Amino acid sequence: MASTGTTTGTRERIVPLISSDTAGPLGAIHLPRLWAKLTLAAAGRLPEGYDECGPGFDQMTLTSLNLDRQKAMDYVRTSKPTYMQFEEWVIQQNGGSLSEEKIRKHNEAVKGYCHDDDLAQNMRTSSGVGDSSISDAVTLNKLEDLDELYRQVVGK
Repeated sequence: MASTGTTTGTRERIVPLISSDTAGPLGAIHLPRLWAKLTLAAAGRLPEGYDECGPGFDQMTLTSLNLDRQKAMDYVRTSKPTYMQFEEWVIQQNGGSLSEEKIRKHNEAVKGYCHDDDLAQNMRTSSGVGDSSISDAVTLNKLEDLDELYRQVVGK
């Protein structure tokens, strides 16, 4: 997911620093990050190497919340919704409501997901994490984003 801090014309690329463990009023974690990535991608501002809507947490969120990937991407590209408008769209896609149980199960799946040993080790090494017990994807992805922000700002 690393980028070189490139720009699009005079518009800088923006690292999506919203963590996967962040939730909006609906309570579904990762949904704010998914919206941020879709919004940045639609504006041509997502750094190179970042998936607009990838197979990991993005797809887990879409599947858990009964959302069609292409429809979600198209909605953000064409309607340019605020986050709250996006949450309302998610609810509409579910017939007007999402159960607390469905959201709870989704949140547990995201929080419980760990990268495989090799990827986790590579990410820990890259971020300077000495604790080999840290393998959860939320933490390692968050550190990777913070490292990318550092590279963009400091130039290292």
